[in-house]
Amino acid sequence: MTSSNPAFSQDMFAGYDQVYGAPRSMATTVQGTMGKTFLLLAILSATGLWSWNAVGTGQMPMGVVVGAALAGFVTSLVTIFKPTFAPWTAPVYAAMQGVFLGGLSQVIDAQVRLRQGLDSPFQGIALQAVSLTIGVTLVMLFLYASGTIRVTDKLRSGIIMATGAVCLFYIVSMVIRLFGYTPPLMGATPMGIGFSLLVVGLAAFNLLLDFDFIEEAARREAPKYMEWYGAFGLMVTLVWLYLEILRLLSKLANSRD
Repeated sequence: MTSSNPAFSQDMFAGYDQVYGAPRSMATTVQGTMGKTFLLLAILSATGLWSWNAVGTGQMPMGVVVGAALAGFVTSLVTIFKPTFAPWTAPVYAAMQGVFLGGLSQVIDAQVRLRQGLDSPFQGIALQAVSLTIGVTLVMLFLYASGTIRVTDKLRSGIIMATGAVCLFYIVSMVIRLFGYTPPLMGATPMGIGFSLLVVGLAAFNLLLDFDFIEEAARREAPKYMEWYGAFGLMVTLVWLYLEILRLLSKLANSRD
């Protein structure tokens, strides 16, 4: 089983097929992973609200927000290459991402308020993005749990290839922007809005692969630290989904100018 989420790979389960019958307290369970996911979400929410308020009142410079993003990225790499560190690095990742998302959301929300006015339907764009992220996640969880959408090898391969293509496009776009050119797909154009809708859908489908990984880890009775690792991997996708929804709403707001 492979996931397009860099935190999830079939290699993670190498050697776990022989541990059936291990005490429940020493093996990964779906319930344990979900509990740790909620804990990480609580940490992210707490630091996110703090960062939102601090940036909004001018008490924290954006340099701290950028530093938190970099720290979160480094922490994620450490977790991916050393999954046994996940019980310690996953909470740090959640805290750093909370600072980053809270500060960034405050800036984008303020920009929309300034440009659109009080009568804009995009007032509170950050809260809308949070609500939509929760809604999309619950829908995808229902579709997975009910078996409406099954994670087949064909579906998995398609999601992985599409995610890789999007990552490559973002990297190329970042390089191009250094030369002062913004690709049309990144702007608030009908094409750019359509592209963001596509990426939001892709991020949502990545949740299916994450759910499948967590269930597989429990089935194979992987070591207990894999609960933290599974929760961390799911957080990576949720952060991506939120950012893409926030980007989409920002494009929709800017297209009204």
